[in-house]
Amino acid sequence: MNQFHEISPEQMNKDPFSLIGKDWMLIGAQNGDTVNAMTASWGGMGVLWHKNVVFTFIRPQRFTKTLVDASDHFSLTFFDESYRDTLAYFGKVSGFDEDKIKTSGLTIESIDGAPCFKEGKLILICKKLYAGDILPEGFFSDEIDARHYPGKDYHTMYVGEIEKVLVKNEA
Repeated sequence: MNQFHEISPEQMNKDPFSLIGKDWMLIGAQNGDTVNAMTASWGGMGVLWHKNVVFTFIRPQRFTKTLVDASDHFSLTFFDESYRDTLAYFGKVSGFDEDKIKTSGLTIESIDGAPCFKEGKLILICKKLYAGDILPEGFFSDEIDARHYPGKDYHTMYVGEIEKVLVKNEA
């Protein structure tokens, strides 16, 4: 991906609150020849176990979860605002029902076993370190449980070590 250059996580110049909560991201994963991605807007970045990490959340019914569970790596690809409709599409349609990547027209590339997208502005390649389910008994607020989990489909949280940060070269 020669239109990108690698930087360290400490060199990232955009705050994670905007990247994740406002810009959104695609979580990409692969198992063999099967590739999928989903839109996400929950997660974070920080330091855990003396490693630069991301954490993200996937509901059990998402096709991408089966691929993240089966692989060692996943990617987070962030896009500029012109891809908002594409990200909304990835959030509405299930990979169980169709090949979202083919339909979207995005260009996929695999880096260290993690599929990512050439159209992105920032790509994080992450090595899976931990996965754990959100449990209802862990909530200190019944309101959060009731509001976000009326179907009791609790997310799995994934912690991934950031192994590569790729930033699109400026034109």
